[in-house]
Amino acid sequence: MNEAMVSTSFEVGRLTDGIRGTAPMRALWSAHSTLQAMLDVEAALARSCATHGIMPAELAESIVMACRADTLDMASLQADAAMGGNAAIPMVKQLTALVRRSSPEAAGYVHWGATSQDIIDTGMVLQLRRSLAMLGEALDQLCKALAGQAHRYRDTPMVGRSLLQQALPITLGLKLAQSLDALIRHRERLAQLQPRVEVLQFGGAVGTLASLGSNGPGIVHSLAKELDLGIPDVPWHTHRDRIAEIAAWLGILMGTLGKMARDISLHMQTEIGELAEPWMPGRGGSSTMPHKRNPSGCAAVLTAALQAPHLVSTILSGMPQEHERSLGGWQAEWDVMPELVVLASGALENMTVIVSGLQVNESCMSANLAKTNGLILSEAIMLALGRKMGRHKAHDLVEDIACKAAATGQPFCDLVNADERVGRYLNKTELCDLLNPQAYLGQAGACVDAVLARANL
Repeated sequence: MNEAMVSTSFEVGRLTDGIRGTAPMRALWSAHSTLQAMLDVEAALARSCATHGIMPAELAESIVMACRADTLDMASLQADAAMGGNAAIPMVKQLTALVRRSSPEAAGYVHWGATSQDIIDTGMVLQLRRSLAMLGEALDQLCKALAGQAHRYRDTPMVGRSLLQQALPITLGLKLAQSLDALIRHRERLAQLQPRVEVLQFGGAVGTLASLGSNGPGIVHSLAKELDLGIPDVPWHTHRDRIAEIAAWLGILMGTLGKMARDISLHMQTEIGELAEPWMPGRGGSSTMPHKRNPSGCAAVLTAALQAPHLVSTILSGMPQEHERSLGGWQAEWDVMPELVVLASGALENMTVIVSGLQVNESCMSANLAKTNGLILSEAIMLALGRKMGRHKAHDLVEDIACKAAATGQPFCDLVNADERVGRYLNKTELCDLLNPQAYLGQAGACVDAVLARANL
C-alpha cells in the first residue's frame, strides 16, 4: 500500500474528529485512502496476470499506472456507489475508462478474474494491516508509560476500594501494574491474530476461481506476494471470523482503557483528589467556571469504550451470512470497522498522555488512608485476634467496635486500643503495627515486580 495513504492530512469531517481518533488513523481510513487501497489490489492483480501470461507486461503496466486515487472522480464514484451497492463497481468502471485512454487493449484486462468483494476485502486487509501496526506501536508506548509509573509508585500506599467504599490499603504501583498486565495480554492477542487476519481475499464470483482456469492458484500466490499478504487455504467471502476477531480485540482493548479512565476520573473527584490528568492550556477547562479541571482525556477514552461494544456487536451480528455473498452483513462492516479502529487510536493516544503526565497527590492518599481512623485496617486486627480466639469470635468483636465507632463518632483506633477484650490478646505495640497501612500491603510490591518483568520493556 502506498505510504502516501498514511499522511496526516485528512478530509473535512465531523467537529468531534479530533476527539475520536488520531489524524494519521483518520487519514488511513479516509475515502481517498480506502480507494487507493482497492486500486493497489487492482494494480497487483494486473502484475500477477502478466506474470502468468494472461496479458502482456506492457498492458499490465498501463493498468498499474492508472491505479492512482487522485486520477479518479471521487464525487461521481460516491454517487455511483449508492446505485451499484458498493464502491468497487464504479471504481472499476472509471479505472477501465481511464486505462482505455492510453491503451484500449489493456482496458479489456482491468479487474481480470476478480469480483468486487475480492477488491474491497483485500483493500480493507491492507488498511487493517497498517492500522494494527500503528495500534501496536501506540500500545507499546502506553505500556512503557505504565511500566515507568508502576515502578515509580511501587510502594506508594493508597486506599483500595470495593463497591465504591474504602476496603484495604493497596499501592498505586499495584493499581497501575494491573492495567499494564491487561495491556500485555492485549499485545499478545494482537501478535497472535495478525497472521490470521493479514491474508489475501481472492476467489472470484463464488470462491472457485473458475474465471482464471488453471492459472487460478498461480495468480493467488503472485497476488499475495505482490501485496505481502498470507495465503488462505480457501477464499473467505462469507466467513467473517477474521474481521470479527479484529473487532473483538478492539472492543476488549477499549474496555480495558475505559476501566483505566473510569478509575482515574474517580480519583480526580474533588473529595478524593488523589490523581489528576496532566494540566495544559486549553485542556479540561470549563466555559464558565475558571477553577475547573475536568478529566477531558478520560471522557474521550470512556466515550470510545462506551461506543465500542455496540460497534463490535454489529460485526458479530453480521457473521451469519447467506451462501457465497452476503446481503447486508458484509456491507455493514464498511463503516463500522473504520470507526472501531479510529476510536481505538484516539483512546490509546489519550490514555498515553494521561499516564505519562499523571499527577499524583501522595498527601491526599495519606489523608484518605487516615480518614476512617483505622477502620480500613479492621481486617488486620480481626485476623491477628483470630489466631488467638478464633476467626468468627474475632470478627464479631471487631465488628462490634466498628459499629460503636460509627454510632459515636469516636476514632476506631482509639476504641480498639481502649477495649479490654482486645487488650487481652494484643498489646499497644502490636496494635500500632497493625494500624499502619504500610505494614498491610501484602504482596503488592512482588506483584508489581512480576508484571514489570513480564512486560519486557
